[in-house]
Amino acid sequence: MMEKEMAYGTDYKYIPATSIESGRGHEVASDIFCQTIQIVNICFVGHPNHQDKWVLVDAGMPKSADDIISAAEERFGRKSRPQAIVLTHGHFDHVGAIIELINHWKVPVYAHELELPYLTGKLEYPEPDPSVGGGLVARMSPIFPNEPIDLGNHAKQLPSDGSVPGMPGWHWIHTPGHTPGHISLFREGDRSLIAGDAFVTVKQESLYKVITQEQEISGPPKYFTTDWQAAKESVAKLEALMPSAAVTGHGMPMEGQILLDSLQQLVSEFDRIAVPDHGIYVDEVKH
Repeated sequence: MMEKEMAYGTDYKYIPATSIESGRGHEVASDIFCQTIQIVNICFVGHPNHQDKWVLVDAGMPKSADDIISAAEERFGRKSRPQAIVLTHGHFDHVGAIIELINHWKVPVYAHELELPYLTGKLEYPEPDPSVGGGLVARMSPIFPNEPIDLGNHAKQLPSDGSVPGMPGWHWIHTPGHTPGHISLFREGDRSLIAGDAFVTVKQESLYKVITQEQEISGPPKYFTTDWQAAKESVAKLEALMPSAAVTGHGMPMEGQILLDSLQQLVSEFDRIAVPDHGIYVDEVKH
């Protein structure tokens, strides 16, 4: 039987939004490298120059595959390829180059079982909500792709024991709210956290703050978050881990006491800091 061809949604397209950090990378630990692709972060996990012992976390913006491959080869050597791609979730800015990367590297993609329907063409995400306010990015959100992509049998369920393929010492944590199957990744040994969009370190709704990357801890991007009670519980779960450093889907990495203090404040004042005053997905968590 012929393998079904992978496909993006018909609304997938280049999004003309870029921050001053685009193309830059930050070494968060000797084996954790955060690279900004326009307005979103991807993460390389593995020691440099280990050509076949690393993992890519998330897959950037639409039309960014060449930039991601170039960054990977600069980090790990020419013709290097990951053991796997792990997705924190399936929003367009985290899977934008996934099909090109699968075709180039021939590697499996792992995600939470509740996220798989959005990655295999079965479900589409709810429409983004521009009414949440906060700035121009939120108002632009109706143009963001949200139709389902179809990775076919390339998309695989993360192991139920919490382990992460290709990432020894790490485990995945279910952190829903932003999406049903959103995950974060945590390494107990040094308390490193890859949070995805469970929380971010920039006010993602504001184009000015996105462009300038003004650091400010916030909840998940408001225009795409549909379950605020679950999002609140997920942030509390991550804060309880007392991470030493965090790479988030948007914004600069954060570490040390400022991370702990900021997370503690986010948990204690989640309704004020994170939850919009109004919006189609705002529920009783605000009231």
